[in-house]
Amino acid sequence: MSQLELSNRMLTLHRFPQMREESPLQAWDSADEYLLKHIGDEVTGGPTLIFNDTFGALACAVAGEGVYSISDSWLNQQATRQNLALNELDECDVQLLDSLAPLPAAPTRVLIKVPKTLALLEQQLRALRKVVTPQTQIIAAGKAKDIHTSTLQLFEKILGPTTTSLAWKKARLIYTTFSAPKLADSDVIATWPLDGTDYLIHNHANVFARGGLDIGARFFMENLPEDIDGEIVDLGCGNGVIGLTALRQNPLAQVHFVDESYMAVASSRLNVESNCPDDLARCEFRVNNVLAGYPSDRLHAVLCNPPFHQQNAVTDHIAWQMFRDARRCLQYGGELRIVGNRHLDYYHKMKKLFGNCTTVATNQKFVILRSVKMR
Repeated sequence: MSQLELSNRMLTLHRFPQMREESPLQAWDSADEYLLKHIGDEVTGGPTLIFNDTFGALACAVAGEGVYSISDSWLNQQATRQNLALNELDECDVQLLDSLAPLPAAPTRVLIKVPKTLALLEQQLRALRKVVTPQTQIIAAGKAKDIHTSTLQLFEKILGPTTTSLAWKKARLIYTTFSAPKLADSDVIATWPLDGTDYLIHNHANVFARGGLDIGARFFMENLPEDIDGEIVDLGCGNGVIGLTALRQNPLAQVHFVDESYMAVASSRLNVESNCPDDLARCEFRVNNVLAGYPSDRLHAVLCNPPFHQQNAVTDHIAWQMFRDARRCLQYGGELRIVGNRHLDYYHKMKKLFGNCTTVATNQKFVILRSVKMR
């Protein structure tokens, strides 16, 4: 593909699949461009594996038989599908795999966008170690400021000899040759005890607060609703500690664990199975875009800690979508309860949407807010 073709194709990519007009943000970065400039001619003889392709820029550029895109994000997969269609490419030209799916054997080429989470990178490199060969072309790319000595050491420790390129437009490439270095086994799932309970929490590599309970979740767990007889959603569930607490405090409730991360939902399921196996029958686990597909006027409570970042961009569009979907799906008298940093001013957003908002609890850093769906 020529640079002109690449530019034309990239200019038709959308960043958010559900927000074409609202988002002026570019759906690729200089690391994508740098990577595509250096992958060489089209390869044959084995699969091409693409990791962490946020909005499908790499997938659209190399689409064809035997191309696999591996992502932990349901939304990233939808963006890739939409951008393939937008560029008149067959969706079958890129097979989408979630982050826990088995990888195709003996790939000819591996393209990696270096993720922000070092634990996720380690999990991906360990998975690659099982399928790559010394002949596999392995190239990673990322922002120069995000590629540290520890990043290069991880490639070298798990896969083999590693070098890095000069910086170009503040991006850098990593070249690795597989040599099967000796490597000690390591559990890619982190575990830690949940304070105040006998629960042992399991976290897959890409789940927030992988090493222990974060202070926002701790505060939220102390201020959750009790004795609800109905349906509760742990929205943006992460490892599921909020849903686990809701299960314990609402023994008659059905609890839904919802996140757009495959590893988050898998962690939530594992935590219910290992800590509350008798409650598994009243749980549902779904990888989804917020509450898309849920029926209106049904839920009794939605609990969430809204994220305020999309990749490297600070944005409130995710919180707004969570609030809007919650209002649509709650029955009259049902509540949205959230925890957030005090400076985010969710109070006025919730009051504008619901017509009411009360402060349940507050401390120096966080606030817990509650809005009720009224007629």
